[in-house]
Amino acid sequence: MIGTTIPIVPLKVPKAIDSDGMGCHSGGEALLSAAKSAGKSEVLAQYARDYPKREANGPHDQPQSMCPAFGSLRVGLRMRRTATILSGSACCVYGLTFTSHFYGARRSVGYVPFNSETLVTGKLFEDIREAVHAQADPSQLDAIVIINLCVPTASGVPLQLLPPAINGVRIIGIDVPGFGVPTHAEAKDVLTGAMLKYARQEIMAGPVPAPRQARSDKPTITLLGEMFPADPMLIAQMIAPMDLAVGTVAPTREWRELYAALDGSAVAAIHPFYTASIREFEAAGRPIVGSAPVGVEGTHDWLGAIGQATGVPQNRIDAARNAALGAIRGVLSQQKINGRITLSGYEGSELLVGRLLVECGADLRYVGSACPATPWNALDAEWLRAKGVQVQFRASLENDLDALHEYQPQLAIGTTPVVQAAKEARVPALYYTNLISARPLMGVAGAGSLIQVINGAMGNQARFNAMKDFFGGVGQGDGAGVWEGVPKAFPNFRKEMRRQNEKAAKKREAIGT
Repeated sequence: MIGTTIPIVPLKVPKAIDSDGMGCHSGGEALLSAAKSAGKSEVLAQYARDYPKREANGPHDQPQSMCPAFGSLRVGLRMRRTATILSGSACCVYGLTFTSHFYGARRSVGYVPFNSETLVTGKLFEDIREAVHAQADPSQLDAIVIINLCVPTASGVPLQLLPPAINGVRIIGIDVPGFGVPTHAEAKDVLTGAMLKYARQEIMAGPVPAPRQARSDKPTITLLGEMFPADPMLIAQMIAPMDLAVGTVAPTREWRELYAALDGSAVAAIHPFYTASIREFEAAGRPIVGSAPVGVEGTHDWLGAIGQATGVPQNRIDAARNAALGAIRGVLSQQKINGRITLSGYEGSELLVGRLLVECGADLRYVGSACPATPWNALDAEWLRAKGVQVQFRASLENDLDALHEYQPQLAIGTTPVVQAAKEARVPALYYTNLISARPLMGVAGAGSLIQVINGAMGNQARFNAMKDFFGGVGQGDGAGVWEGVPKAFPNFRKEMRRQNEKAAKKREAIGT
C-alpha cells in the first residue's frame, strides 16, 4: 500500500549453542556469558589475570588483531612430532589453516566438525575424543594439541576431560577464544605455558628423555619468546665471558626441549607477555630477567641482571660488558638515524626496538604495542618515557593513527593499516612484522641492521613525493574503482546530499541521539 512504512523487526541474535557456525557472530559479551554459564569460568578468569585487556587506569580494551588462536596454532605447527586439531566453526578453521600455510606450515591441521545437534548433546566431545584416539600413534607423535575456538569454548566443550595421554602420546587440550585471549601473541603463551606445565609435572614424576642437543657443561639461560634465529647466537657470544651459555628458546621446536628449558639457571623474558610460561618457570624455581641486550644501555643493564640472577662474580660481568659494549659503541659512532619516527606492532618486542631506535639517534615519538604492560617490560617503558617517548600498551589502530597524525613522522613503522595510511599521506613506512621483527635486534648486529633498513626507508621520501604528484587524486573517494571513461561529477547532487546530511545531523542533535 502506498505510504505504508515497512516494519523493522529485530532478529534474534543466536547464542553460541544455537547454531553450528553463526554463534561466533553473537559478539564477545554474549560468548563470554555463555562460556561462563557452560563451566568455563575458571579458565576465563585465569586468562583475565594473565592477559588483562585494559591498561591500568586507561581506557584501552582489546586491540584489533588477527584471530588469537593463530598464535597457539603456530606454536604447535612448528614443533616436531606434534599434531594439532582444531574444534570450531568451519569458517574460523578455514581462515586459520589458510593463514598457517601462508606462514609456512608444512603439515596438515586436524578438524573436528560439528553442528547444532552434536554441539548441544555433547556428541562433539565424543567426536573429539574419537579423533584423538585415532591420531595417537607413538611412533609418529609425542603430543597432540586440541584447540577449542570461540563456539566450542562458549558451549563448554570439556577438553580437560580428555585423557592426559593415549598410547604414550601426550594430550594437550586448550581453550583459545577470541573473547578471552586478547592477541595472537599472547595465545602463543597459552600453549607454551600448558606444555611447560605438563613437562614440569613429568620431571617431578621421574626421569625424562634427554633432548637431542647435549646438556651444556655451563649454566644455561632459557630465552623466552620467538625471535630472529641469529639473536640466540648473538646473545650466546655476549654471555660467554660470564661462563654462561644460551639454552633453549621457548616456544620450543620439540617436546624434549621443554625439559631443557626448565633446566636453565635463569629465564630471559625477551618477550615479556608470556605470563603463563613464566608462572611455570617460577614454579620450577627459575629467576626471570626482563628486557634484552639491545643498544648500549640496554645491553649494560641486561648483562648485569643476568649475572646477578645466576650468581656470576662482578669481574666476569664487567668482562662481558666490556667486550659487548665497545663493539656496539663502535657501530653507533659510525652510523646514526636522523629522523622522526613512530613505531607500533603486535609482536611484543616493540619496546625493545624502540630502545634501540633511540640509542641509534632516532627522534622516536611513539611506541604502541598491542600487548600489555607486565613486570618484565616495566623498565623498558620507564626508560622510553624518560627519553620523552609516548608508550601505549594495548594500543588500538586508532591510537596508532592518532600518533601518526599528531607527530607527523618521517618514517612510520607499524601494522598493515598503519603502513597503508602513512603511504597514502606520502610518508615512508615499514611493516613491523616482516621488516623489523624479522631481523636481528641484539648486540652489534641489531644496531647495524636496524640503522641500515631505517635510513634506507627514510631515503625514499622523494620517491613517495613523485608518486603522489604523478597519481594525484586518482582512485580516491567517489573516483575510486574501474571506469570506462572519466568519472562525471554531479555538483547539484552533492549539494543536495550535503543539505540532507546536515539536516539529519541537526535533528539527531535536537533529540539528543
